[in-house]
Amino acid sequence: MLQQLFPHLSAVLVEQVRVEEETVLVVARTRDGTAVPCPDCGGLAWRVHSRYRRHLADAGFGGRRVVIDLRVRRLFCDSAHCARRTFAEQTAGLTVRYGRRTAVLTKIVQTIALALAGRAGARLADVLHIPISRTTLLNVVMAMPDPPRPALRVLGVDDFATRRGRRYGTVLVDLDSHRVVDLLPGRGKAPLVSWLADHPGIEMVCRDRAGAYAEAANVGAPQARQVADAWHLWDNLAHTVERTVITHRSCLTPPPPPQSEPTRTKEPPDPALNPDTGTEKWLVTRTRERYRAVQDLLAQGWTISAIGRELGLARHTARRYARCENPEALADRAIRTTRLDTWRPYLISRWNQGCTNASALFREIQAQGYPGRTPQAVRRLLRPLRDTAKAAPAPPPKPQDLTRWITRHPGRLRAEEEQQLEDVLSRCPELARLSTHVHAFARMICDRTGTDLPAWIRAVHADDLPQLHAFADGLDRDWDAVLAGLTLPWSSGPVEGHVNRIKMLKRQMYGRASLPLLRKRVLLA
Repeated sequence: MLQQLFPHLSAVLVEQVRVEEETVLVVARTRDGTAVPCPDCGGLAWRVHSRYRRHLADAGFGGRRVVIDLRVRRLFCDSAHCARRTFAEQTAGLTVRYGRRTAVLTKIVQTIALALAGRAGARLADVLHIPISRTTLLNVVMAMPDPPRPALRVLGVDDFATRRGRRYGTVLVDLDSHRVVDLLPGRGKAPLVSWLADHPGIEMVCRDRAGAYAEAANVGAPQARQVADAWHLWDNLAHTVERTVITHRSCLTPPPPPQSEPTRTKEPPDPALNPDTGTEKWLVTRTRERYRAVQDLLAQGWTISAIGRELGLARHTARRYARCENPEALADRAIRTTRLDTWRPYLISRWNQGCTNASALFREIQAQGYPGRTPQAVRRLLRPLRDTAKAAPAPPPKPQDLTRWITRHPGRLRAEEEQQLEDVLSRCPELARLSTHVHAFARMICDRTGTDLPAWIRAVHADDLPQLHAFADGLDRDWDAVLAGLTLPWSSGPVEGHVNRIKMLKRQMYGRASLPLLRKRVLLA
């Protein structure tokens, strides 16, 4: 049972297991009479010099810490050619030289440190009953050896920020295995040249458009073919498109429509009509219908009380409808009057003269004796007139919006975006030609038809697009790398993914993420 719970103790003799309040103590010793090889010369040793005890922390069990009290031997090395006279024996899979943790616990601590770093790792270790500080966890990471480096053939290079705008580094990725091989300080030429000189045999370097990386690849790996990343080419083109659109900003605003005299209400609206639909108000209509119903029942000989019960009216209301000889008088009473009715003609007249400010009109009628204290009633009166006015034209698109529409796949544009783009391109021939060139370059990237690049550059220079001319000249200066980027399948996509992972690890360690520590976690995690 004990061997199943602690399989790494099979190489020693367990003498006692004591369960204390918060600790499980395992008392064990190494086996006598076994030969142990000398760590220096490798010769077998049997002769015992002395014995001593080692206290090793082990992985927690049952919610308690586990401590192993292990008695080991110190042996003589009897080889005449060995400078070592004595040495302490080590148990495979259990102890290491100068170690205070078992190999199992050391592996657990290393995994926690690589996954969570200092503070978060210490909190998780405390839950697992592994007493360890955040600084010790970081020291464990720094003490771990670097992973073996594979034979590099295709190398991806890009920069990342340790402090954005101030400090940068360079990440190197093996594009065959998609694993980070090293992090370099800074993003200049010298560190990369030195690193490439120490790693001959690289056949291809995939990079962005930075001149420092291009020069470093030429000096440090002259035999390697350089590949300009397609995404960075597209990003450079998108910035060029934005500068061109800003230059033609005046074309984004549509021409103003011809001036026409606005239609205004010449007469005050009929208070008996609904200003929105032009029909009678429902209160007036209901009054007319009730009057006709009461008169019909009264002609049939119904009494006032029976008419009230039939139509759901109070007795005095039914009597008023029965005795009324002028139905229009009832309709007039159904129209609700307000204190503003007296000034209604004046307000309509001022509206027709062009004064549409409700607050200003309120102050005018207040000076004439209007008893109201707020302009809300004036606003309600003018609201139907405002609703009939022509809506304001939509604002022109921003240069950033137009840049996004030009550089996006046409099938992914919404209907209104596509319409606005067509309107702008119809007004500006230069932007229309710019859009044609952008779509042609996108097809070269997607189809990897870099052989069409010379014709594309000639077509660009044939148009009056200075910003796009500068972009084409830049492609011409970096011709070999650009042509490889538009033809070969290699790209910096895996490198960009590792840059995002570096950002996550950097923020996880807060201010402790110096480059050596960050490098260890990136290489080992």
